[in-house]
Amino acid sequence: MVGMMGAGKTAVGTQLARALSVPFVDSDEEIVKAANMSIAEIFERDGEPFFRRKEAQVIARLLHGRAGILSTGGGAFLQEANRTLIAAEGVSVWLKADIDLLWTRVRHKTNRPLLRTNDPRATLTALYEARVPIYALADLCVEARADYSVEVMAEQVIATLQTRPDVLERK
Repeated sequence: MVGMMGAGKTAVGTQLARALSVPFVDSDEEIVKAANMSIAEIFERDGEPFFRRKEAQVIARLLHGRAGILSTGGGAFLQEANRTLIAAEGVSVWLKADIDLLWTRVRHKTNRPLLRTNDPRATLTALYEARVPIYALADLCVEARADYSVEVMAEQVIATLQTRPDVLERK
């Protein structure tokens, strides 16, 4: 699962894994466990370049593990090495949400280090505009909508995955 912060990667990924009876892992959660500190703390102490290196290491480890659903952090897919590895080991699904939906979901969150600016909405918009062309490189795209529940979004992802006979096994 790839996409912007607030797109629903963790929530939808968790539901998707449940529906498919496969494991779910969140790369951000794995980084937090490994570092024994929050992502915001890592950003503050070590900076974004350090975080991105560690993120790539964790994603590589997770992709070489058991098949399942992996939710990546919003910036992970921006790294070409991560995109290449994801393409080699699995299929990328972009949860595409518009800026208004993203803002609704993240505006009250305090755990988003990239939005700790004087104008977080403008920052989110700039990130969105820079990242969308890269997210568009994902293998598949599923449109997130405000009126979709997590369960409906997971169903949409499954329907989209079914367009790829090499991904889901038929039961």
